[in-house]
Amino acid sequence: MKHASLLLVLLTAGTALDSASAATPAAQKAGPAIAEKKYVAYRITRGDRLSVALLGEQDLRGGGLRVEAIGTINLPLIQNIRVVGLTVAEAQDAIGKAYREGRFLRNPQVTVTIDEYSPRTVIISGKVNIQGRQEIPPDTEFTIKDLIAKAGGFSDTARGTAVRVQRTMPDGSLKVFTLDVESAIKGKSTSTAKDAAFVLEPDDTIYVPEKLI
Repeated sequence: MKHASLLLVLLTAGTALDSASAATPAAQKAGPAIAEKKYVAYRITRGDRLSVALLGEQDLRGGGLRVEAIGTINLPLIQNIRVVGLTVAEAQDAIGKAYREGRFLRNPQVTVTIDEYSPRTVIISGKVNIQGRQEIPPDTEFTIKDLIAKAGGFSDTARGTAVRVQRTMPDGSLKVFTLDVESAIKGKSTSTAKDAAFVLEPDDTIYVPEKLI
């Protein structure tokens, strides 16, 4: 009798495992998960207005400091310091370092606050259906593929394998990136298809050339 009971338990357990195994593939076929946009820390851009405070140093406080076109703000004693492209934490570190290295303060405790955000935009021209200025989000990645979609897609004569992005680098120099966006949009698995994931930054200028005939 004991043997019969044990056999029944084993058979029941086996049936349950088979059912679970059969359910697993069905669950796996339930469609791909929607990819979430990657959060990124806000980076200071030209035109932002900042406040800078140093603990215990009332004379060194600054409010309404506009980030100039060259990417700097002007602070007492250390004068112009570049903050464009930095996160708030990185800007605090950079300002503290400048006061230390200038031997103005031994251990500065810096707080940076963004009082006013500048519009974060890029400009796209060439063979897309909607040319002009496009806003980009401040705290999530915005890729070149996202921009092409927002611009209504490529026109019929676009050369989407050679999209050009011009960017002003932190040192003020210009850099041009040539990207294959079309391959990714068409689902092609080429070595350059990953170009479509190129992350745009404020003030980038994008040009979509025409196909060569």
